[in-house]
Amino acid sequence: MNLRFVSTRIGMLVVTVLVSSLAIYGAMFLTPGDPATLLVGGSRNPDPAVLAQIHRDYHLDDPFVQGYWHWLGNCLHGDFGTSLVYRDSVAGLIGARAGGTLALVAYASVLVLAAGTLIGTVAALRGGRTEALATTLTAGAMAVPTFVMAVLLVWLFAVQLPWFPVYGSGGGFTGTLAHLTLPAVALALTWIGYVAQVTRAAVRAEMRSEHVETARSRGVPERTVIRRHVLHNASGPVFAVSGVGIAGLIATAAVAEQAFGTGGLGALMIEAASKQDMAVVQAVSLIFVVVFVVINTGVDLVSAALDPRIAQKGVR
Repeated sequence: MNLRFVSTRIGMLVVTVLVSSLAIYGAMFLTPGDPATLLVGGSRNPDPAVLAQIHRDYHLDDPFVQGYWHWLGNCLHGDFGTSLVYRDSVAGLIGARAGGTLALVAYASVLVLAAGTLIGTVAALRGGRTEALATTLTAGAMAVPTFVMAVLLVWLFAVQLPWFPVYGSGGGFTGTLAHLTLPAVALALTWIGYVAQVTRAAVRAEMRSEHVETARSRGVPERTVIRRHVLHNASGPVFAVSGVGIAGLIATAAVAEQAFGTGGLGALMIEAASKQDMAVVQAVSLIFVVVFVVINTGVDLVSAALDPRIAQKGVR
């Protein structure tokens, strides 16, 4: 792989994380008034001793850049501070909730990859009514927001057909799987549509390509042509959009978590924001940004490995 392309992508990752973390840290200081009042829940008459302690703990009296580097350095060592609302370390709160978000995103990712690529491939290979139906259904899935899909799934599969539970994360493997099915489907459906559309277009383009026609004219069996030439060459754009989709699942997981009460990091951030617990909001936001950027960088690197032309374009 082109080393210049790799170094460029890694450099962009570092810059993006630094800029995003600066924005996250600076958001508290852009709020009118004393930032310490946010950390005590916005109380109108806070205890001066408590405010003074918060100023010392969070280095609020330091110059902005110095305070930012101190906060970022602590975060890099796993110290996100203490939640004044939950009376616990922010790292502990995140550790208790991270498993739920990871399980939900992993479940939804499997659905996106399996259903999206299968629907798109079948639609492209069969064509005709199958392709038209798949295109219509996936376009409809792309148009429905996650929170609307959550309501529809609850009404259909929990009220009309009581097949799945609608609240909580469950216990044990089967219980967790049952509780996460509806939120995973609600979260994944939009990206299933995107992946299916890109897969269909990529497979269609490869089926019309010159090297595929040449292989067929030489008498290569159709199954071999499809497997070695069509699907292999179409894997690049499919992998790229799938990676972006998985990163998008992380960004929108809070909607499904809040709708179904699964109690993940997204729900924690929403709860903390409503209580003005800025230490938790900052930490969870930073984690989401880092994971999102790392996944997208990984997708770029793997895509360049699959198709060297991407790396050549990326360094021009």
